[in-house]
Amino acid sequence: MKLEGNMITVTNVSDDEWTHVEIWINQQFRMITPSIPPGKRFQASLDTFVTGFGHRFNFKRMQVKDVRMVAKLPDGKPVELKMPFYEGGLAGAFGGKR
Repeated sequence: MKLEGNMITVTNVSDDEWTHVEIWINQQFRMITPSIPPGKRFQASLDTFVTGFGHRFNFKRMQVKDVRMVAKLPDGKPVELKMPFYEGGLAGAFGGKR
């Protein structure tokens, strides 16, 4: 997964098709796509992610703190990816408070 500005890109580098794909931002905002074939990628604007109540993610006013993807393999097994985030500034360099 790659986050660049207001766009997220999920690339399927496996040999299997991913189906029932859900991408989550901050564990509240979701985007779904039926599948991502092997070797292909899916791109979406962060402003298209919505909560269960229909609230849209506002890239200009909200911070991305967590990005996850869940999907299914052809045999029904789950695929889960979580984008790593690192603290910046002095807190990231020296460990900071947790």
